[in-house]
Amino acid sequence: MSEVYAVRRERVRERCAAGGGAAALVSRPANVRYLAGAAPDGAVLLVGKDEDVLLCGRPPGGQQGEGRPDDALKVQLLPAPSADPAVAGVGLATAQGVDALAVEEHHLTVARHRALGSVAPRLRLLDLGTAVEQLRLVKDEEELSYLRIAAEIADQALGELLESILVGRTERHLALELERRLVDHGADGPAFPTSVGTGPNSGKGGHRPSDRRVEEGDFLSVCLGASYRGYRCEIGRTFVIGTSPADWQIELYDLVFAAQRAGREALAPGAACRDVDHAARHVLDSAGYAEGLSPLTGHGVGLEIDEDPQLAPAAMGKLDACVPVTVEPGVHLPGRGGVRIDDTLVVRPEADGGPELLTITTKELLAL
Repeated sequence: MSEVYAVRRERVRERCAAGGGAAALVSRPANVRYLAGAAPDGAVLLVGKDEDVLLCGRPPGGQQGEGRPDDALKVQLLPAPSADPAVAGVGLATAQGVDALAVEEHHLTVARHRALGSVAPRLRLLDLGTAVEQLRLVKDEEELSYLRIAAEIADQALGELLESILVGRTERHLALELERRLVDHGADGPAFPTSVGTGPNSGKGGHRPSDRRVEEGDFLSVCLGASYRGYRCEIGRTFVIGTSPADWQIELYDLVFAAQRAGREALAPGAACRDVDHAARHVLDSAGYAEGLSPLTGHGVGLEIDEDPQLAPAAMGKLDACVPVTVEPGVHLPGRGGVRIDDTLVVRPEADGGPELLTITTKELLAL
């Protein structure tokens, strides 16, 4: 991987040169990991004029899932735990003879930006913008392999839960069990806080599990994800507790399933992000559920669980091949519950079989 990281850093250096800078100071954790292989808490990466240096307060690799730094990268430990790695990075850039340094202004606080300027007042601080995030959009095969493993782990954890007795257990208990199963199957940990909603709580986006217990006849909606070597996937499914779903549950489930299928089928290289959102949203709008829908139908995933591109009505841009995204429409009826169906897929051209589905747990409306 050393060559891969070196190529990534060189691309950042080229972006800096195009913007009038000779070096970059990368501080957003996911961006640091993308370029360095590891991102210990608070670490920053100097993509320098003479050499690249990872500056951190403790030796990297001491925590599960943290990653291991590129062997070709210099690692510099700060002399004091309270020292700011970014300030140290500015000093190092100055020592390399850099006169213009690009920083991630969208990640720095105003106070921290001022501190960097005060360390080297003659150093011009430029804005790197989202240059690294844009490089992260299209995943290479190594990254996609990690996402496939993360998806497999999430599928395994969810599948095992469905085989257990659910009635009488609380949302909170089920969420904790799912997260334990993720780790048992090899995940670094959950990709985000697991959401479990039952009865009137089902179908809510981002619902925080409560002490409500599962009851016969409930909708049960689950949204979870695994992190594997830093790469994060997402899956969401809705089930019915009991032997036979009510007519309104079948009707609502079939509607959301149709919307999710429309969104998945719209994924293709060159497709406008807003058109993918429209494909799924139109199904729900036409059925009278325009009010209360999520502001987006899906989003990119990778080193963060919510990356670009955004699949939303006002989203700009088009999809590229090898970009992993979620498609996750849902409807929630206040006081009754609802349905969410969520998959992680990789955008692929039709010649390669179309979108690659990573999360494969059945989307049939199961009665558990």
